[in-house]
Amino acid sequence: MQKRSEISSGAVADLTQATRLLLDDFLPYRLSFTSNLVSEAIARAYEALFGLRIPEWRLIAVIAEHDGITQQAIGLRTRMDKVTVSRAAVSLTERGLIERRPNPEDRRSHLLVLGPTGRRLYAEIVPKALELEARVFGAFTQAELDFFQSMLRRIEKIAGS
Repeated sequence: MQKRSEISSGAVADLTQATRLLLDDFLPYRLSFTSNLVSEAIARAYEALFGLRIPEWRLIAVIAEHDGITQQAIGLRTRMDKVTVSRAAVSLTERGLIERRPNPEDRRSHLLVLGPTGRRLYAEIVPKALELEARVFGAFTQAELDFFQSMLRRIEKIAGS
């Protein structure tokens, strides 16, 4: 067996080239980088217009889709950690945007629902959210967007298994 010190400099160079990773071409990085760019643009708009951070907006959006949902279920649906969900829930509760209700299925948890102020805010945000989405993705055809959605779903499925 050859010791590392005995490997020729040419072999080391070949190995370095073979295992070299260009971050800019690494798909997981590109996906994360692009996602962060889009999220940052949206975050600036939501903060300026509605005083919401992204986790708070995500909670409002998920809660609006359900007639009561637990923090744990929100974490699973959004892939946000428990602390982020909890902080956002506390902030939104303090602002009177969401309400905590007893969970008849599990007394240890609460169901989160939009309060009247939260429902009004959601109704204001939705058109702006759709406008921001159109601004980012408006340069693509519907076929491209459908294919992109399909690819994202496939990536989610593979990464989640």
